[in-house]
Parts: sequence; C-alpha cells; structure tokens
Amino acid sequence: MEFEEKTIKRQDIFKGKIFQVAVDDVTLPNGLGEAKRELVFHGGAVSVLAVTPENKLLIVKQYRKAIEKISYEIPAGKLEVGESGSEKEAALRELEEETAYTGDLEPIFEFYTAIGFCNEKIKLYVATNLKKVAHPRPQDDDEVIELFELTYNECMDLVASGAIEDAKTLIALQYFALHFKDK
Repeated sequence: MEFEEKTIKRQDIFKGKIFQVAVDDVTLPNGLGEAKRELVFHGGAVSVLAVTPENKLLIVKQYRKAIEKISYEIPAGKLEVGESGSEKEAALRELEEETAYTGDLEPIFEFYTAIGFCNEKIKLYVATNLKKVAHPRPQDDDEVIELFELTYNECMDLVASGAIEDAKTLIALQYFALHFKDK
C-alpha cells in the first residue's frame, strides 16, 4: 500500500522568527484525489531533564500565552540560528539560562511535538552531576521564570492538578520514573 502524499503546490502564508506556515496542495496516495495540508515548519528545540544529587527535578514555572495559563515545565528552548549541529550546546545554554545550573548531559531521544501538522522536533537530554553556575547567562529578555526543585511525587501532583500538561515534561517524567525514581 502506498502512503506518501506528493506536493503539487506550496503557498507560503507566514514567515516569522520561530516558525513558518504554508498550505500544500497534495495528491493523495492510491488515486484518492487531492487535499490541502496546513503546515507549520519549526527549526527545532532542546529540553533538559535536570536531576539533582538529591534526585529532585529542576522545574521552571512560566506563563504560556498560547494556552493563556501558567505552566510548570522542564527547561527548554528553541535552537538558535546556526545551532542545528550543536543541540548539546543549546541544551547547556538553556539549562544555565533558566536554572543557573550546568551539568553532564546525555541525549535521551528526539520526538515530534505535533506530527499531524508541524515538523518541530525536540531533543531531550538528561542532566546529572549538576553544579550551580557562579555567573550564569542572563535569561532571555522576554522570559519571566521561577525555578523549583521538586520530587517526582510533587511533579506528579502538578500533573494531577493540570499544572503540568506539556508533552516534553510528561515524557521526561516518564523517563525519570523508569530510570531514576527508585535510586
């Protein structure tokens, strides 16, 4: 069975600093006709599951305009222009900017955030052997963040209350439960 859709035409709708939007006219597989696909193209991002020596997780609290509410999340950020080959450096940068910590990073895996319409891929790292940075990089000018060191159970309470809802943090918590929780 054939699955691939062939692009007939692309109409660029919007080009911003973070993402682009396009509408593709496509031919459906197996002669099923044509369709339109509304697509978002994103340069990618990194996220960090930061685990303290006490087996706590570094969680940041911030307001997310897209959902109009406060969210508790693992540190993360978009890849800057020219960072596509150095995701580890970007992850260390985000960890330091958002938490004032650095540590040993190991890649866990990559995942798409909304595969039905967006190509954003996040690379998730785990950070251990955390050390406080004496003079950390400043946070981005448009970020207002509060840092928490939480136990796994405290994080799960935030999940139950709806304060943790984003995919990257939920995925990171699952990884923590499998690899760190009982240590």
